[in-house]
This record gives sequence, C-alpha cells and structure tokens, in this order.
Amino acid sequence: MFLHVTHKVNLVLWCISAVLMCGITAVYALKIAIFFEAVRREYYHPVRVNFFFAPWITCLFLAIGVPPSVAKEPLPHWLWYALMAPMLILELKIYGQWMSGGQRRLSKVANPSNHLSVVGNFVGALLGASMGLSDGPVFFFSVGLAHYSVLFVTLYQRLPTNETLPKELHPVFFLFVAAPSVASMAWARITGEFGYGPRVAYFIAMFLYASLAVRINFFRGFRFSLAWWAYTFPMTGAAIASIRYSTEVHNTFTMALCVALSAIAVLTAAALFVTTLVHAFVLRKLFPNDICIAITDHKMKPIIELHESQGEDGSSNDIEAGAGGKQ
Repeated sequence: MFLHVTHKVNLVLWCISAVLMCGITAVYALKIAIFFEAVRREYYHPVRVNFFFAPWITCLFLAIGVPPSVAKEPLPHWLWYALMAPMLILELKIYGQWMSGGQRRLSKVANPSNHLSVVGNFVGALLGASMGLSDGPVFFFSVGLAHYSVLFVTLYQRLPTNETLPKELHPVFFLFVAAPSVASMAWARITGEFGYGPRVAYFIAMFLYASLAVRINFFRGFRFSLAWWAYTFPMTGAAIASIRYSTEVHNTFTMALCVALSAIAVLTAAALFVTTLVHAFVLRKLFPNDICIAITDHKMKPIIELHESQGEDGSSNDIEAGAGGKQ
C-alpha cells in the first residue's frame, strides 16, 4: 500500500475499539437488567429498533480487521454463523413488517436509519467471503441487495405517508453512503475481483457522498448529540472502498481520492471523540436532544395512534416527538 501505514496503528485502534465495544455492551446489559421497559420500547420504536443491528455490525468489523498478532490462526467458521444468526432473526422481524406490518410497513416508517438494518448483510458477506465461505455470504448479499433497492427507492420518493426525522437526526442521512460502499467491497471479495459490479456500487456511493457533502445547510444549525457519530461509519466505509478501488485503478486521482477521504474520516472521528468527551465530562450535556421513551410502566401507544390523538394540525409530524409526546 502506497500510504505505508504501520500495522501497529491497526493493532492500537483495534484494541481501543474492542475495549469500547466491551464497555458499551456492559453498560447496555445493565440497562436491560435495570430498565427493561426502556429497552422494550426501543425495540418497538420505528427508528431506534434499527440500532439493535449496530452491535453485531461492530463485531463483524472487529472480526474483519482483527490484527494478525491477535488472531494467529484463521477465524473459525462458527464465529461467522454466531454473529449472523442474531442479525437474521432481527431481519425476519423487520423485513416482515416492512412487507405486511400494517402501520409498520416500509412506506410508513421508512427513514435513513433503516440503512442499519440492511448494511449488516453486506458486512457479513464481506467477512464470510474473507473466511472462505461460499453460499452463506452470497445469501446475505442477495438479501441485502434486494431490500436495499426497495429502501433506496422508498427513501428517495419521500412518500406523504413517511414520518419525518427531527433535525437533530439529520446526520443519519449519511448512512445512504454506507451500504453501497460496503457492498462494493463485499461484491469484490465474493467474485475475487473489483469488476463492473463492485465499481457500480462504489460509484453510487461516491455520488451519494458528494450529493450529501454539498448540502451544508442541511447538516448544520442544531446542537451536538450522539447522532453525529452517524457521520463516521459511512465516511470510513467510503474511504476503505476508495483504497480498495485505488489498488485496482492505480493513478494519481484515485490515490489522492483515497488519501482525502481517509483524512476526512480520521479527522471526523477524532473531532467527534473529543467533542463527545467535552460534552460528557466538562459541559455535562451529552444528551440534550435525547427524548426518554420509558418513564412510565404502561405500554407505549403505536406512533400512528399518537399522531391521530394529537389532532390534524400537523404539529407532531415527528417520529421522536410522537414517541415521547405521550409519556
């Protein structure tokens, strides 16, 4: 690789990521034990349910990037099946509701955070293909491709029935870039070459990246929140895909592009890390925009019922406000 980045960087960052993952997992386990009602309501929330895919996606990426000094032997195949099984269970629930879920059908609840429920298929396919598996990665890639196509068209249409995201969650629109970026790498790993298929997915990701990057006003004007971390995953995915593309198409432009996108991804992650620490320990305002969805013991009403009960003035056409408005 022309960047000549030492493997020690990978080792340090991987160890930090693994420690953070373990810490966050422990905290959320305590939340399940102490505030189970909050977790249950998150599971039935049209936006927050998508983040149940995040831990498994993180584990898949940790497995993909495991340093040679940590895993001296190839990863066992059972690890892939263990990580993909929970995702498959979640997908059967989510995708089934998209197709025949009444008020939870995709045309009603579609929002950019739904990309999290799709991109895991491509990450899993990438890991499985890297481990030498055949049919499993192709299966999940096919499922991801089919549902990403439907989700992409639905989000682009912005049907009148769609719920709107609050302004504080606008950073999740960058998740548009994540799926095609990872899909291009998974496709290349499955086929063994960065051919026309992977390039089509990569070019789609680059166009979406550029189209979002020029909309500066859309991503400013609101206070910092943890939703800003939604920038890092798509930016990192685009940077890695660009590095992969530059190894196939080796010229000045592709090298400059992968350096630029890598620098943007690293600087963004570093800036968000520092900002998060400042808001958490100095300003003590890390959750200014977080709306509690579990402060009562009774079952939360469906989002649609909440909107209808608030009248027809359109003042509550906000997914998060609807969820928290009746607490």
